[in-house]
Amino acid sequence: MNYPNLFAPLDLGHVTLPNRILMGSMHTGLEDKAGDYDKLAAYFAERARGGVGLMVTGGISPSIEGWLKPFGGRLTMPWHKPRHRKLTDAVHAEGGRICMQILHAGRYGYHPLSVAPSKIKSPITPFTPRALSTRGVERTINDFVDCARLAREAGYDGVEVMGSEGYLINEFIAARTNRRNDRWGGDADRRMRFPIEVVRRTREAVGRDFIIIYRLSMLDLVEGGQDWDEIATLARGIEAAGASIINTGIGWHEARIPTIVTSVPRAGFAWVTQKLKGEVAIPLVATNRINMPDVAERILADGEADMVSMARPLLADPAWANKARAGRSERINTCIACNQACLDHVFQNRRASCLVNPRACHETELKIEPASLRKRIAVIGAGPAGMACASTLGERGHAVTLIDQANEIGGQFNVAKQIPGKEEFHETLRYFRHRLEDVGVEVRLGQLADATTVREGGYDEVVIATGITPRKVSFPGSDDPRVLGYLDVLARHQPVGARVAVIGAGGIGFDVAEFLVEHLPSPTTDVARWTREWGVDMELRQRSGLQAPQPEPPARQVWLLQRSEGRLGARLNKTTGWVHRATLKAKQVSMLGKVGYERFDDQGLHVTVDGKAQILPVDNVVICAGQEPNRRLADELIAAGITVHVIGGADVAAELDAKRAIDQGTRLASRI
Repeated sequence: MNYPNLFAPLDLGHVTLPNRILMGSMHTGLEDKAGDYDKLAAYFAERARGGVGLMVTGGISPSIEGWLKPFGGRLTMPWHKPRHRKLTDAVHAEGGRICMQILHAGRYGYHPLSVAPSKIKSPITPFTPRALSTRGVERTINDFVDCARLAREAGYDGVEVMGSEGYLINEFIAARTNRRNDRWGGDADRRMRFPIEVVRRTREAVGRDFIIIYRLSMLDLVEGGQDWDEIATLARGIEAAGASIINTGIGWHEARIPTIVTSVPRAGFAWVTQKLKGEVAIPLVATNRINMPDVAERILADGEADMVSMARPLLADPAWANKARAGRSERINTCIACNQACLDHVFQNRRASCLVNPRACHETELKIEPASLRKRIAVIGAGPAGMACASTLGERGHAVTLIDQANEIGGQFNVAKQIPGKEEFHETLRYFRHRLEDVGVEVRLGQLADATTVREGGYDEVVIATGITPRKVSFPGSDDPRVLGYLDVLARHQPVGARVAVIGAGGIGFDVAEFLVEHLPSPTTDVARWTREWGVDMELRQRSGLQAPQPEPPARQVWLLQRSEGRLGARLNKTTGWVHRATLKAKQVSMLGKVGYERFDDQGLHVTVDGKAQILPVDNVVICAGQEPNRRLADELIAAGITVHVIGGADVAAELDAKRAIDQGTRLASRI
């Protein structure tokens, strides 16, 4: 068998799971409206069909007070059950099993009705919670129990009690957020009474033949969190109270240590789960940055956990499990942990999706069906937009030719994969190479397409995905050979000196700065180096797993510059931008705004900063000042009277946006 540990059955007593794959909870935005549950049912059904052993819904509140946001998803009344029955029926029809996550947001609730153990405001919401009274605590426990009972009646196979990430239950456990001095607060034993009572009373209400997963915060990563002895004691209490499985929770949402972004090493926190092995007898689930079968198999084979949890990897590829079981792991569309279409969307109150799989959460709308009329189609440009468009057209049965002047597919992905912490782009390129082959796309590399060759090709449709050209910046000395473009550095590998100025502080500027300051291989490929850099105590001798960060010295001295005033990186993505800024700060990068560029000479780069002149003594300048659409071929074809479709960077080149490019290419291909 391929991956024998991953596909070994797991006996929970009343039920046996077919494998060790848990699709972890992830909010999609579809949970919040009754009218979206048909879409949510299709989303879960496709993943059940893909072979997942057990899945967990996004967070569902047990009360209005526990909402994540106003009118968020909840299961509190009998008339809420029919919408949930759509999910359970759809999953069971595909032979799958599904648990509902019960999530009380506590002080993370983005609304004025939020409650918490104590009246302490969260740094990530504008609302100060009301402190629960003693009666309020009892009522809240009953809310959890009633929600679980309704979940069983709605056909769920179990529930997951969300006890981590800084939500209400986690707030009761930590002295940081629990200042009570009654039976629900004070010493550690009283602080952990709340989650134990939730699990104990829930088990009494739902019986023995119902799965209860408890999401245990094993590493708080915030000041005033739990120490390891408290965590182990709570785990034993949760087991005794009747939990079936303990899932690992890593970090609070307000923690300043990244836990799920692509720069976190694969399986970067499995060692935490392993430390709890032996403390309890029920199965333990490892989580965070587990995205490929070999990673999951190693965790299980080494005894670090009994199951592995993957949420975003199953957004990226709903057939992940079936492909792994069949020995087709090279065909898996790997999650690159970019967060751009999943978490970033959710935090913007938008429906989640996936950068590498825009069908995620859009299964009922973005359908890839056989074409009614087979056409000959040329796709010019094998970057993200072109690869997505060509492979989807091929899947639908069209005769597709993909042409690119480069000697390899990927376009800007071949630039991105050079950046420390973005090594996962190698996986995306591997996936597309196989997919293009599987659907019969003819790939012509090293060939420059022009209007004549395209016109003579006799194609029924032409798609232009020729990408971008970097925007140039002109100042005295900008033509000096020591002034480089970002492609000179990342694609052509031109040498760069020990002191560098990077002009442009958008996403590309931050990427180039990280490339220049990191030693290769970067800490993103080494758990021990990475935890040391970020200040995570792998021995767990320190409360919350925190210790002083020990960043490695930078490989170069770098200045990151932008013309506009304000914070550099302000327009970076919400869930990852702070990580990039923190990384460059730790590497002593000087980040300057309101910069004017005067000239470059042997002294260095002459600039004004907020109107004051200074000289940056740099060996090189790297230009990352944006890009323009490369529409030359499109314009030539239009002038020749040929109808073309323009997608990706050739259409809009603002900041390089692979999410938009892949979505645009896929949607166009679904219509032709």
